Amino acid sequence: MSTAIETHALSKRYRRVSALSECTVAVPEGRVSALVGPNGAGKTTLLRILAGLAGPTGGTVSVLGGAPRQDPAFLAEIGFLAQEIPLYRRFTAEDHIRIGAHMNPRWDAPLARARLAELRIPLDQRVGTLSGGQRAQVALALTLAKRPRLLLLDEPFAALDPLARRNFLATLTSAVTDAPDRLTVVLSSHLVTDLERVCDHLILLAGSWVQLCGDIDTLLAEHKEHVTLEELVLAYMGAGEASAGTHPTTIGEGS
Repeated sequence: MSTAIETHALSKRYRRVSALSECTVAVPEGRVSALVGPNGAGKTTLLRILAGLAGPTGGTVSVLGGAPRQDPAFLAEIGFLAQEIPLYRRFTAEDHIRIGAHMNPRWDAPLARARLAELRIPLDQRVGTLSGGQRAQVALALTLAKRPRLLLLDEPFAALDPLARRNFLATLTSAVTDAPDRLTVVLSSHLVTDLERVCDHLILLAGSWVQLCGDIDTLLAEHKEHVTLEELVLAYMGAGEASAGTHPTTIGEGS
C-alpha cells in the first residue's frame, strides 16, 4: 500500500520556540487519520507544512509522492480547511461555487450543490447570515468540490454544537465512502470521542514530539490496558507533556 504522507525527523522552529521536533510519521493512502494533542503541540504547524503553506526547519516531508510546494499541480491535489473557516461572509454559497470553478482544474460544482441541497443549506443566502454549523458545511462542501486526493482539516468543528458536529462528520464519512479514488484525510480535533467514530489511524503530538502514530486498532491491541482511544490518548498526552522539551515518550508505527 502506498503512503500518502511520510515525514522523517521533521522539525520547525520559530526563533527559539520549537513547534515540531524530529516528527516522524507515516499515513498510508486511504486512511482517515486523527491528529490529536494539546494546544501548542504542533498540530496546525504540521498541517500547514503538509499543505505547503510553511517550510520545515529540518528533516524531510513527502506528500503524495513529492515535496509540498505552492504550485498549481500540487495544490490541485490538496484540500485544506483551516479552523477559521475561510469564507467571504458577504458572498453566497453559490458565489463561492462559481469562484471555485475558476480556480480549480477538477472542480465539481454539482457535487457541492448536491451536498448543500441535501443539508437544506440555501445557495442564495450570504454565508455570513448562516449558522456556524451551516458555514462549516459550506466550507467542507467547497473543499470536497476540489476532488482532492488528500484532505487536511484543522479543528473544523471546534465551535460547533453536538448536532452540527454529528452532521459534519456524517458528511465527511459520506465523502470518503463516495470518493472515486482513495481519499486520505488528516483531521485535527480535541474531541477524541467524535474522531473515534470516523478515524482508523492516529497521530498523537505532545510537547512538539510524536508520541504515537499508527492504525488505531493496532495501537489499542498493543496497549491492552487502555480500552478506548480516549484513554490511550490521555495517557500518552499526559506523559508527553510531562517530558516536553526533552524527548518523545514513545513512537508507535503502524501501516
